[in-house]
Amino acid sequence: MLRILGRNNSSNVQKVTWLCEELKIPNEREDFGGAFANTKDKYYLSLNPNSRVPSIIEDDFTLWESNAIVRYLCNKYSAGDMAPSDPRAYADADRWMDWLQTTVLPPITVIFWGLVRTPEADRDLAAIEAARENMIPIWRILDERLTGRDFIMGDRLSMADIAIAINCYRWLTLIEDRPSMPALEAWYDRIAARPAFKQHVLDIPLT
Repeated sequence: MLRILGRNNSSNVQKVTWLCEELKIPNEREDFGGAFANTKDKYYLSLNPNSRVPSIIEDDFTLWESNAIVRYLCNKYSAGDMAPSDPRAYADADRWMDWLQTTVLPPITVIFWGLVRTPEADRDLAAIEAARENMIPIWRILDERLTGRDFIMGDRLSMADIAIAINCYRWLTLIEDRPSMPALEAWYDRIAARPAFKQHVLDIPLT
């Protein structure tokens, strides 16, 4: 059985647990990281030298980096569907996953850490505001992509949606002062209505 090592309130772990629920992949999750303070233990470092979550173990195969895990599981359990079979379509989905890492994560991390993991008296409001402003044109890129589409790749959920949606949830939940982006908001509503997303993301408090 697939083992998922990582705490359930990590957005990167949630990508994996949400995907496993969507694809009905049997798994067991074990608490690592954050308050559990065990990712620097010798055992965990032997699996993932970066001391981060998640890692997965499947038989004698170990893999870390959440997007790599999502790609692997989609290719193994949903080839031709959540992992597109056409090389160009696959590259298209893949680039949106990289876009999350290179473009979305830097400012959304400032917002999340500033508003969720920093006591109010210690918050750098100028940095949070700058990140909010930086995020607006970034999310407009996705809003434009989603115009006329139900999901990033068209009419079905794909590995690209799995990678990005959790951070969109954080944006829409934490930032009230934001312009309307109808296509993005409609896409998020479709994601939020999925039972697997509710179970593995929405029902877990932002901490």
